Parts: sequence; C-alpha cells; structure tokens
Amino acid sequence: MTAAPLHFMGERLMLTPEGALFWPAHGLLAVADLHLEKGSAAAGRGQLVPPWDTRETLDLLGNLLRRYRPQTVVALGDSFHDKDGASRLQTGDAARLATLARSSRFVWVLGNHDPAPQSAMAGETVDAFSTGPLVFRHEAHADGRGEISGHFHPKAAVPVRGATVSRPCFVADGRRIVLPAMGAYTGGLDVRDPAIAGLFPRGGQIFLLGRERLFRFPLAARRVSKVAEPPAPETRLFPDPPQRPMGRRADTGR
Repeated sequence: MTAAPLHFMGERLMLTPEGALFWPAHGLLAVADLHLEKGSAAAGRGQLVPPWDTRETLDLLGNLLRRYRPQTVVALGDSFHDKDGASRLQTGDAARLATLARSSRFVWVLGNHDPAPQSAMAGETVDAFSTGPLVFRHEAHADGRGEISGHFHPKAAVPVRGATVSRPCFVADGRRIVLPAMGAYTGGLDVRDPAIAGLFPRGGQIFLLGRERLFRFPLAARRVSKVAEPPAPETRLFPDPPQRPMGRRADTGR
C-alpha cells in the first residue's frame, strides 16, 4: 500500500488507500464512519445481509494499526451505525475492538449516528478533538479551518476506458479535508453534490482510493452562497466492487 503525502496547514499528512489519514509528526491515525454493526441493524429491519461487516472493518482497522503503530487513534464519528450498536457486537468482535482500543490512545468523536458514548468506546469520547493546528470533528463546519472530518462519505466518478468508475475518495483544499467512510457496508455521496461542493467553493483536490495507491484529480471550483442542508449518504448496503481507476498517481507529487 502506498500512501499519498499531503501538505496541509504546515503539516505533512499521509492519505492511505484504505481511507485513513496518518499524521507522522504526532503519531496520529484518523479514520471516519466505521458504522460498526450496520449489518445487524439491517437484519433487525428484515434485510438479511451477511453479518460480517464489523469483522471486515475491524480487520482493516487492525491492519492500519499494525502498519502505522499510532500513538493516538481518532475515530471521526458514526463509529457505530446506531445508538445500540455496541450492544449487538458479537463476543469475538467486542473483544477484538477492546484489544485494538488498548493498543493506542483512542479518541472517539461522537457523530449523528452515535451521539452518545457507548460501552465499547474504550478511551475518550469527545464532540471534537484539537491538537496543533488541526481540529478533528464528525461534520465539517462552514467556517472550519485546519479541519479534518467525515460524515459525508465522499465518492467520485471518473471515466476509464469508455466506462465510469465510482470510488470513495478524500476531498481536500487548504482549509479542510473530508475523509471517506471506512465501514464495510457504507455507501457514498458524490463530491459534486452541493453538501460537499459547497464546502469547497474554490475547488480542491480529490484523492480517489485505489487498491494499492490513490489517484489525484482536481475538484472544480463551485461558488455557492450557502451550504445546502446535507442529505444523508446513500443507504446502499454494499460498496462498489474494488476497481483500479486510471489517473495521475497521487504519490508522484506531480
């Protein structure tokens, strides 16, 4: 896996193909929108889906912790799909999450799906977390600066050999970075939607997730007088199958 460097607010950050952000100078790893136990929530509504989303998401998180060995992990809200998500964890998944949370300082930012602390959130629970020039919160503020957030599950579509490939992505400019959702069953919201584009009126950069690296594309400037009320991200249970999009490699620096 090849992470893409990004200089932001005077700091060097690394964007990973899994959708996490690593801040080497502070040993900090940020992940967004894990939506643990989304599968069991769907099953409770009569939608029978494979109940492995939490396990798959924890596998991904565990791999990131082993690779980067962060001192601090910041989960940017909606870590559980609903307020009762922790109570539905299978015993093995609960034990594994507890082990991961003990490996580093864990900071759980509360989100709109999990607005209150839950029993499995071992560590700290906060509304927002600030350190150095950066602030970590669930949903971007219109006047945010040095802001790292999630919530919108951004994705982008790019043309590839006569077809269109849609993949999760980071969106960034000089003021903020919005992370893609990491949860196995999360959908996405197109970066051209006013809820996202309105946060980047002067344009920015899209970092599309590939299998082993990221691909960088420009986000066109779009001036809006007011940020639209954000719609909920797609509720589709399964993401697009992994594909290798074509474009400029983000790690080349060109």
